[in-house]
Amino acid sequence: MRRADLVLFGVTVGELALLIFLTPTFTATDWIYVLQHLMVLGIAITRRAPEAQDRSLPVAAAVAVAYAYPYAQLAYLRWESGDPAWPAGGLVLVTLAACLSFASLATLGRWFGVRPALRGLATKGPYRLVRHPMYLAYIVADIGYNLQEWNTGTVLMVLAGWLSVLYRIHAEERVLARDPGWPIYTARVRYRLVPGLW
Repeated sequence: MRRADLVLFGVTVGELALLIFLTPTFTATDWIYVLQHLMVLGIAITRRAPEAQDRSLPVAAAVAVAYAYPYAQLAYLRWESGDPAWPAGGLVLVTLAACLSFASLATLGRWFGVRPALRGLATKGPYRLVRHPMYLAYIVADIGYNLQEWNTGTVLMVLAGWLSVLYRIHAEERVLARDPGWPIYTARVRYRLVPGLW
């Protein structure tokens, strides 16, 4: 197992431990999240080395923010309780996001990684609709979680997380552009995140 794979494995195990520690009673939403992480653990053990990868400091910072803000919200809500907005709607959105995330992970398989890297070009499944369906899943899940319980702090953390997602999209596309099939793919799938918008 390569160092990057060990890091992904360690981070994912740490996230699962933190989730279990911060969540006294598990709901359906929490189990969905755990299943996604278990899938990532399997990928971490079997994935292939990248042909190209962005190891820059700004990308490292964006990745750190993207991985930290969901757990920062959980920790903050234990310190400063939030208000429910629409819990039932939130559960629906989190479930839809989980389905999209599972489909994206299954399509990427061993091409999945944390940093922007070129291991292959996914063009099937949800990648036929938008170029970054995994990030779309994160955004939909964030909205769902905040509909279940939110406060000003969680909203600010989500906005910081979304800025990191936008940065990662641009960084990933710079790396993926090295694939010879990229121009054909981007001509066919015009939208990065939201069909019809961007």
